[in-house]
Order: sequence, then structure tokens, then C-alpha cells
Amino acid sequence: MMQSRTTEAVPAAHDRVYRTLRTRIMHGEVAPGQALTLRGIGKEFGVSMTPAREAVRRLVAEGALFLSSSGRVSTPELTHDRIEELAALRALLEVELASRALPRAHMALIERLQTINGTVAEAVVKRDAVGYIRSNLEFHRTLYLRAQAPAILAIAETVWLQLGPTMRALYGKLRRTEPPHYHKLIIAALKAGDEPGLRLAVRSDVTQGLKLLIR
Repeated sequence: MMQSRTTEAVPAAHDRVYRTLRTRIMHGEVAPGQALTLRGIGKEFGVSMTPAREAVRRLVAEGALFLSSSGRVSTPELTHDRIEELAALRALLEVELASRALPRAHMALIERLQTINGTVAEAVVKRDAVGYIRSNLEFHRTLYLRAQAPAILAIAETVWLQLGPTMRALYGKLRRTEPPHYHKLIIAALKAGDEPGLRLAVRSDVTQGLKLLIR
């Protein structure tokens, strides 16, 4: 019986560690190139090496963590070419998601997006980088869920995950004083049922900032 309980506990523990670390990385709570150790992860979460190792393995497979030939685990430091590639992916995937969401964009959704955009604005005023990234991604995810295209959204979230630490670095470079201008254009296009305007606003929103990092 004891062996059975242990066997059942390991997947639950590994999933908890995986989801928590995944969220931290996506929201830019971990800096680019920051090292993580299995021992440190195990100590923080109160788990053995096995769940810590399994969580790290999954995050490495998703591109959220980088495993060097020497076995060092860290968040990736993206090259300019890699940032450009991920920005292009965001443009392709998220424009498609927004376009699919448009026919299902009722007023309740638009009001929800306006509320989230208020949270984005609050994070900007507070100079809260992690809060900004979190609420910005919530804005996009809330819209894209209306697309009812879970496979495309899952790929988009993997791109967000790989960009998380870099987005934190970008936030410092942008020195924002107000929420993204393109969010207002996205909301206006949704209200007007303007698909070309929506596609342009989303493409601009997800690529303009990243372009600053590859100049």
C-alpha cells in the first residue's frame, strides 16, 4: 500500500512543480540566463529529485528551459534571430486566433477586455513588470479563447513561454508610461467587426515591442 501511495504522489508533485515554474517563466519572473538546480527546486517545493527532474525535463522540451551539455539548467538567452523567429510566429498564430474569435466577440467579451486593459494600465503605473506581462497575456488569452481553436492557442502559449524571460528584459527597455496603444485598436476593431483592422492591430501589438530588441 505504501508503494502505491508513493507512486501516485510523484505525478501530482511533478505536475505542481511544472505548472508553477511554467507560470513563473511565462510571466517573466525568471531572468534570461538564470540558472536553476534540481536541488534548489526540490527544496523550494518540498519534493524529491524525481518530480523536480521530471518538471525540468518537460520545460526543457517546451523550450522554456535550456539544458547545456554539462547538465546546467537555465532560462534561455535568446539571440536576435531567435527573437525575430518567435515574433513572426506570434504574428502568424495570434492574428489567426483573433480572426477566428471575431465572429464570437460579444459585448461581454469586449467589456472583459476593457477591464483587463485597466489592470494592464495599473501595472504600468506601478512599474510592475511581472504584473504587466501577466495581465497583458491575460488580455490576449481571453480574446483567443473565443476562437475555439485549442491546438493553435496551445502553440501560441508555448511561444509565450519561450519569450517570458525576454519579455521581462524588454519591459525594462520600453519604459512604458501607458498601456499598449494597440490594445485600444484591438477593442475598437472588435466593436466594429473590422477584421482587417483587427488583424493589423494584433500583428502590430505582438511584434512592435520585440523589434526593439533586435535593432
